[in-house]
Amino acid sequence: MQYEEMQVPGGVPVKSWTQGVPVDEKARQQLRSTAMLPFVHRWVAAMPDVHLGIGATVGSVVPTRGAIIPAAVGVDIGCGMVAACTDLTADDLPDHLAGVRSAIEKAVPHGRTPTRRGRGSWVDRGSWHDLPEHNGRVWREQLQAGFAQVCASHPAIAKSNNAHHLGTLGTGNHFIEVCLDEVNRVWIMLHSGSRGVGNKIGSHFIALAQRDMADQLGALPNKDLAYFEEGSAHFDDYVHAVGWAQDFARLNRELMLRATIIAMTKELGAFRADLVAVNCHHNYVAKEHHFGADVWVTRKGAVRAGLGELGIIPGSMGARSYIVRGKGNADSFCSCSHGAGRVMSRTEARKRFTVADQVAQTAGVECRKDADVIDEIPAAYKPIEAVMAAQSDLVDVVHTLHQVVCVKG
Repeated sequence: MQYEEMQVPGGVPVKSWTQGVPVDEKARQQLRSTAMLPFVHRWVAAMPDVHLGIGATVGSVVPTRGAIIPAAVGVDIGCGMVAACTDLTADDLPDHLAGVRSAIEKAVPHGRTPTRRGRGSWVDRGSWHDLPEHNGRVWREQLQAGFAQVCASHPAIAKSNNAHHLGTLGTGNHFIEVCLDEVNRVWIMLHSGSRGVGNKIGSHFIALAQRDMADQLGALPNKDLAYFEEGSAHFDDYVHAVGWAQDFARLNRELMLRATIIAMTKELGAFRADLVAVNCHHNYVAKEHHFGADVWVTRKGAVRAGLGELGIIPGSMGARSYIVRGKGNADSFCSCSHGAGRVMSRTEARKRFTVADQVAQTAGVECRKDADVIDEIPAAYKPIEAVMAAQSDLVDVVHTLHQVVCVKG
């Protein structure tokens, strides 16, 4: 038994795969609060990258019967990873990779910097000004009808950056990387989610859940854990909207992967790539069957790791990442971590480290090395090797990757 079990008076236990990795006491308290909800099924599972989050603990797996907590899913709905292996090797890459990084940065909108575009109009460089033809076709054929259904019941969601964020990266810890595996094959890997429209959907339904519960109870014991019960006014609408946002996130990653491959082909010449080798969410909710019951499983910073299923566990900038195969561990509700997990806030990282520290910790990686990315410095995260050791009964490592190019928002 590799997990530690924490008893929660008045609630279900918390099983934590955290041996050998630090866990903040505030995160433990947040896990206890979630475990006290009356509809949690069996227990809450905490992954080794667990840390304090907004709404629910990042790195937690929350199975529920008859209810969903929108804030546990959060506003980065469907955030996750995609990775593809190419037939390139390290020998096919140039000695200097600035050109490869620049080509990717030009091909995929990233960051968020509004810039003036004549006559007082503004455009966000992290959004498409003119949606590419292929992306527009994906929107029209796979997303537009579902979005119209969401907006029919909740018109406020229409006022979001939706189609023009399809195929864009975002900010924060979202990234695109070129990596090498254990035999020097080149991989492309990226991290992003449902962007502005997912944020709008998440924020809208979190507020609705808080309002509905306040109407029922008069006062909320914990507004971050406001929930919709099955059969309530907004439950079905939320399930539909969150499912749509998860589809948006999956397609968003596929489109960025496609754009990255095209950009690298122009820089390096033609190569072959598995267009989608692995594409997995790590912020989402899904209906699953565990311990004899159909339940809603919310993975907040966790990846499904069913028996034989492939997943991606990235490290930080300058650290290893892993392609893994799930062991189907029932106690974890078939889950594993979604990354290394932060050990300090972004604010603390900016106070503690300098650009010189960032340069030293990302040596050998072609990436931004400036004050605006210090909050993503490797030292702000748990050691990925310890995180992997703590979950050896959840996944097997299939490939070990290290990045040579990293594009950050």
